Amino acid sequence: MKNLIGDLNIDFMGKRKFALILSCAMVLIALAALFARGLNLGVDFTGGYTIEVGYESAANLDEVRSTMAANGFEDAVVQTFGSNTDVLIRIAPQDELTGVELSTKVISALDAASSETVEMRRVEFVGPQVGEELRETGGLAVLAALAAIVAYIWVRFEKKFSVGSVLALVHDVIITLGIFALFQIEFDLTILAALLAVIGYSLNDTIVVFDRIRENFLEMRRGTPAEVINVSVNQTLSRTIITSLTTLLVLFALFFLGGKIINGFALALIIGVVVGTYSSIFVASTAVLQLGITKEDLMPVEKEGVDFEEG
Repeated sequence: MKNLIGDLNIDFMGKRKFALILSCAMVLIALAALFARGLNLGVDFTGGYTIEVGYESAANLDEVRSTMAANGFEDAVVQTFGSNTDVLIRIAPQDELTGVELSTKVISALDAASSETVEMRRVEFVGPQVGEELRETGGLAVLAALAAIVAYIWVRFEKKFSVGSVLALVHDVIITLGIFALFQIEFDLTILAALLAVIGYSLNDTIVVFDRIRENFLEMRRGTPAEVINVSVNQTLSRTIITSLTTLLVLFALFFLGGKIINGFALALIIGVVVGTYSSIFVASTAVLQLGITKEDLMPVEKEGVDFEEG
């Protein structure tokens, strides 16, 4: 795999100070956006109304969205539900309208805009308390994933690698969330799922680099830790680039062709793949170097005991 783009000898660790400045700047901007603007939480987290309507033939979702926007529901989430004739509409809480008034206004608007009869199937209200519970469980899911990763890396590699991997993952999550906060892109359960997928993707890339670093520390007799890490990153760079590019091809196809309902999910993964690829090279590896990794840290521990000679 490494020969696909030729043998490389890029001094990644020599650029670690510049990378540190860049990473700190991105994280600070992301944190500022999160504190100043906050996340634009979707109906999944804020609560609201879920309205299911049925059409006689396949529904045109773009027309439904335009109709909703024209009637004062610009932030309504519209998607098919089951078949292409069933449409699910999610609307944020409306202080000035009751559930009956809201559903009546929606069905009247859709009926007037359509040449066929639109049937109201159901109307459900999701309270703010449920949304708050989803926010809490979603945050706990992210923390649980990070805790499990710490334990895995600690057992599989060494505690310094564990710290490096967590720093890289926290870096990726904060920057991804910061971009959503900065541009006020709606954050719902699908984005949370994408965030967990980003953690898994970034970890996978980081483990590949760490595995090569460990091998080279044990095999290379000469070379400083920085030189060993440079060799390791260069050896895995082809694999990293090819994996990231093929993943991005699929994600860009989802983003541009998958429809509005999946745009946020694809965007979160695109950001995560790009930032995760960067962090596995410059954040995780640099952190391991700064923590003072040595060959002795990676040597297998000899078991204590007395050796008996066979007579």
